[in-house]
Amino acid sequence: MRIRILGSAAGGGVPQWNCRCPNCEAARQGSTTIRPRTQSSVAVTADNRYWFLLNVSADVRAQLAACSDLWPPAGTPRGTPIVGCVLTDAEIDHTSGLLQLREGCIFGIYSTPTVRRWLSEHLPIRSVLSSFADRPWIDLPLDEQIELKLPDGAPSGLQLRAFELDGDEPRFVPASAGAAGAVVGLEIEEPARGGKIVYAPGIAEISDRLRSAAAGADCLVIDGTFWSDNELPSMGIGNLTAREMGHVPVSGTEGSLDWLASLPARHKVYVHINNTNPMLDETGAQFRDVSRQGVRVAQDGDEFEI
Repeated sequence: MRIRILGSAAGGGVPQWNCRCPNCEAARQGSTTIRPRTQSSVAVTADNRYWFLLNVSADVRAQLAACSDLWPPAGTPRGTPIVGCVLTDAEIDHTSGLLQLREGCIFGIYSTPTVRRWLSEHLPIRSVLSSFADRPWIDLPLDEQIELKLPDGAPSGLQLRAFELDGDEPRFVPASAGAAGAVVGLEIEEPARGGKIVYAPGIAEISDRLRSAAAGADCLVIDGTFWSDNELPSMGIGNLTAREMGHVPVSGTEGSLDWLASLPARHKVYVHINNTNPMLDETGAQFRDVSRQGVRVAQDGDEFEI
């Protein structure tokens, strides 16, 4: 099983269009130690032929152009190796790229019923897509393993289980606290070879459900949005803390780094990294701290095989 990091940044990317924080300014000036990044999405395959996208960012066109494995197959006028998209939530930075994949080619979209409803009623991606091409929408049950299917119904070789993560609804959704399936993590297994990936780009806390899913995983691709809880207020960018925005910080006694560092997974990777996060600076103490503890600060184009 292969997993490719298509985009490693949080919403807005690096540099963000309207931001002059130190990281964005350095990336804009061509820094070799703070690299530009597109918005968060990954791709996974069991056979190097058929691929599933996990979230679909607004930067998907550039991400696909940068990965030859995801180009149209040779010998056909049009086509795609993408056979499905799996959504972890309804956030704009994780779903708006679906609108750029509207021109033909049948593949399914997997999401929880809650996310499906929000993308029909409040951000009508589903209805817009239906005007262009067949996009079968498959409900993703919680805590139930399902087979990811190819468009013709054949098995892909990958099993998927979605598990609940605490998190808020998107800003465009009227308040509906506690909606089941608003934010999920994904546990992906390849029974033929025994590999297991956990993908959770939005984590509000290190919950028992997350700990259980991570047990025995070969590859963990985890929320690294903010370094500290007070990151944005301390920089004069907004008033909300990381936790108030639904993201456990990387650092601190209750942060994610100590937990990740304690796990035996072969690959431990931070994604969905906000442009303000100091661990983006490869010469900085925060980057060195993460790397020293066996965790990778993802870059666009990173690949891992298990």
